[in-house]
Amino acid sequence: MPSTVPPTPSRFGRRLQRQVTAALAWLGRKVMNSRMKELTLLTLPYQVAAVITALVAVGYAKLFALVEQVQVWIIGLQPDRVFISAPLAFLLSWWLVRRFAPLAAGSGIPQLMAAIDVADDRGTDRSWRFLNVRIILVKVASSLAMAMGGGAVGREGPTLQIAGSVYRSVHKLLPPFWPRVSRKVMMITGGAAGLSAAFNTPLGGIVFAVEELTRTHIAQFRTAVLTAVILAGMTAQLLLGTYLFLGYPKLEPVGFSFMYKVLAIGLCAGATGALFCKAVLLLDKWRRALKGAMAQALFAVGCALAFACTVKLTGTIALGSGKHLLESYLFDAAVDPGWRDIAARTLGPLFSFSAGGAGGIFAPSLAGGAAVGGWIAQWFEPSRGELNVLVLAGMTAFLTGVSRSPFTSAILVLEMTDRHSVIFQLMYAAMVAYLISHTIDKRSYYERMKLRLLAAMPGNGGRDPGAEHSTGNGARRPTPIPPPDDPPPSPTAGYGLG
Repeated sequence: MPSTVPPTPSRFGRRLQRQVTAALAWLGRKVMNSRMKELTLLTLPYQVAAVITALVAVGYAKLFALVEQVQVWIIGLQPDRVFISAPLAFLLSWWLVRRFAPLAAGSGIPQLMAAIDVADDRGTDRSWRFLNVRIILVKVASSLAMAMGGGAVGREGPTLQIAGSVYRSVHKLLPPFWPRVSRKVMMITGGAAGLSAAFNTPLGGIVFAVEELTRTHIAQFRTAVLTAVILAGMTAQLLLGTYLFLGYPKLEPVGFSFMYKVLAIGLCAGATGALFCKAVLLLDKWRRALKGAMAQALFAVGCALAFACTVKLTGTIALGSGKHLLESYLFDAAVDPGWRDIAARTLGPLFSFSAGGAGGIFAPSLAGGAAVGGWIAQWFEPSRGELNVLVLAGMTAFLTGVSRSPFTSAILVLEMTDRHSVIFQLMYAAMVAYLISHTIDKRSYYERMKLRLLAAMPGNGGRDPGAEHSTGNGARRPTPIPPPDDPPPSPTAGYGLG
């Protein structure tokens, strides 16, 4: 019968045990009684929020892909069914936003930017209007409804607002004794983590946080952003595996003499992106001018019917976020880009995005840029590898025209394809697109929407916080935002539970 008495450890084992115990006791005292304790508590909220963000982003991505597949199956049975599915889905998407959370409409990136602008760590914080738990639920439901109808919207912009809401909610749950954690930095970090998890592009998330979300010096939040991007990206990869958003397209080496082709693509795609945004803003202005729910519902149905007509005239390439077009242009053995693809990938997102529901503009912008780049590239009679270079340049330029974030656009496309050999071509396309789009409109779509959101806040009196006014000596300075005077949060529609 085996003995039930554990064996006596050797002298070496007892010494090792004493040393390990003493080391753990020392570490425990250091953690509890030194700066290490505060640092641990300071970083823990970012780490927890990053993991939650990745889990939500992965679940959202899977649901979005599933809904897109269902829509493709429905349209495959009978293409004309889009005249039924689109109005029903667009109307449902609009109603969910209007009924439960008006600030969940659209991309979500302007809401995140506005929340960062009005965030503070005092009781006067108003960022809860743009980022809260209700926003997360409505954003997901409304964008899925839009995708179910074939709407040409993406999930990446919504993922950023969702991530910002997760980070802000985690911040709100911190007990009073917790070391001070900046609410603004939490939300900036949430945006970076959201983009990293949505596209599997950690560098893109960092660059986007620096270039688009904040004017704060990076030294104030670099550790938080790096930690969040790493944890969110690794958690997403743990669930989805190591992947690239677009895979590894075949490229051919190009030299300096090739750059005039990139110049042409950058000018055309960047201008198209800027004009696309002006059209979106115009339709948004018309929609907001309508009085009453019935008029806005009819506007949403009108956008759905216009979208259905676009699908009828240009084909199913107008459906969905546009990733199928990107994969076709970059990987099919033979590609025949045409003007119908450009019409499909500009008019489709235009009508989808203007209906008043939730949906992102990042992925549709990439598809629109690929369509423009592929069509113009044919004029130069490129080889298959050179065509891919120009398609990537078009994607970068169109996204730059929309976002006015040239570094983010170039880095995102670079990380999506892992094609570092064309980094200079992509950066050149982004620079050219930024210059031409800035000539068309000095502010990006995101910036204009953010300013509209801030101007509509209670206490701002409808004034544009970004507008300028004259000082006594004739100089111009920004109009200050009035001090907050709104009531505390309530669970009424549009203000959320955050």
